Amino acid sequence: MNKTQQILFDEPGPRAQRRIRIATVLGAVLLAGALVAAVYQFASHGELAAARWEPFTTWPIWRYLLNGLWATVRAAAATAVLSAALGLLLALGRLSTHRPLRWLAGAYVEIFRTVPTLLLIYVTLFALPQYGLNFPLFWKLVVPLVVSNSAAFAEIFRSGILALDRGQTEAGLAVGLRRGQVMALVVLPQALLQLAPSLVSQLVGLLKDTSLGFVVSYTELLYSGQVLSSYTHLLIQTFLVVALIYLVVNASLSKFARVLQARNGRFGGRRGRRGRRGRRTTELPPPLLEGNTPR
Repeated sequence: MNKTQQILFDEPGPRAQRRIRIATVLGAVLLAGALVAAVYQFASHGELAAARWEPFTTWPIWRYLLNGLWATVRAAAATAVLSAALGLLLALGRLSTHRPLRWLAGAYVEIFRTVPTLLLIYVTLFALPQYGLNFPLFWKLVVPLVVSNSAAFAEIFRSGILALDRGQTEAGLAVGLRRGQVMALVVLPQALLQLAPSLVSQLVGLLKDTSLGFVVSYTELLYSGQVLSSYTHLLIQTFLVVALIYLVVNASLSKFARVLQARNGRFGGRRGRRGRRGRRTTELPPPLLEGNTPR
């Protein structure tokens, strides 16, 4: 476990690890049983017949679904960029020495972490137009997603910053840097490096949240699947293909997060070994003694 994970979660002991393994095995067995039962039911009702899957071997069907996937990616990318930027500002606000700013940022995070995203979409769709705020279709989905996900990003950033050794900040202040410079030049680069896997994992949830676009009739992947199933009358086949596309995309992001986590672990281990051997290290020198600190 890295420092960020230690702040977010307690490392399980031997008994907890044993219970986790047992629960994992039982869950896998139940999932396999459910899949076998589902396949049997589909086969018994003729849903696995080749004729019902033949439309999905044609390019027009896949072009339509890929257009929906592209709309999903565009909405997810816009939400990720705006949520990360706003979340970083909120995290810095929660860590600010100014009490009003800290209180406002904390109130925002605590409120919108608990409000369901679907409720925010309904507010954007029905309530805001009554006050003259009628967003284009794309932003009717993106704006509520940004409001909701920025609170989650803020907590990720804040936990990553707090996970760093305080000596990093004290060393930067000791060499004459202002607090803003220490945060921008010393703390944030190291925190973002450690948080990369968590940020990518958050993107997986964000990508799934775009499926709420059907509420505002935004033609993302799930909504495209609904339209296609009503046209082809192949409900089960269409949504199985849509689920497979989601599975491939999210599994790729999850794999990317694991690769980043492994690389960060190796980088941290090499840096720690270099520090112990007295070689060059990327960390700042230790802070000056209190008695020698310049006034």
